[in-house]
Amino acid sequence: MIINNEKNSKSLIKTIIVEDNIYMQKHLVGMIEDAGNFKIVARLRDAFEAEKICSREKVDLVLMDVQTLHNHSGLAAGKNIRNMGQGTKVVIITSLIDPEVLDKSKEGAANSLWYKDYGNEDLLEIINRTLKGENIFPDESPNVELNEMHSAEINPKQLEILRLFVKGLTYDEIAESMDLSKNGVRWNLDKIIEKGGFSNKHEMLAAVIENKLIVTTLKDD
Repeated sequence: MIINNEKNSKSLIKTIIVEDNIYMQKHLVGMIEDAGNFKIVARLRDAFEAEKICSREKVDLVLMDVQTLHNHSGLAAGKNIRNMGQGTKVVIITSLIDPEVLDKSKEGAANSLWYKDYGNEDLLEIINRTLKGENIFPDESPNVELNEMHSAEINPKQLEILRLFVKGLTYDEIAESMDLSKNGVRWNLDKIIEKGGFSNKHEMLAAVIENKLIVTTLKDD
């Protein structure tokens, strides 16, 4: 019986769960334990801790949050884990709708991505398909309401202006960074304020940040 248990243990999918929200972490742990064919190696709040474990031992699967403890980036950790060449599958699980998160996931940070608040597919199904070799990504990030407009109405240039504005850059600094005029920067921000029915730029920024459309706090190392 002991020998059989060891064999069964070896056949289980060694899994790390990275989630800084303790309630979401418990939900993921319960889902994985109920599935029956997974062995949870670690449950963590910090993505960089998962990276350390994967550098020491073979892990089959990492369920990875993006914005983890200390703002450590799950995208950076996921890319480093995949680059170790051990075949570890990384599934990003996030509520951040910033298109940059989806882009970086597709560019090597993950094998698949699932949106916590917007995922229509069953997470366990995505995990199992990923383990079989599929890469599963939405075609685009979720389209959410921002007062009187939707996030998809903000074009890529305006989104980058917003990103730099959220970071605290001045109109002049944004203009220089993007090869625009200062008036061009102001015009684009004013168009978002107008289309969204915001009273001012501060109300616009609050909506953008609250809906997790722009993320600028992630630390890659």
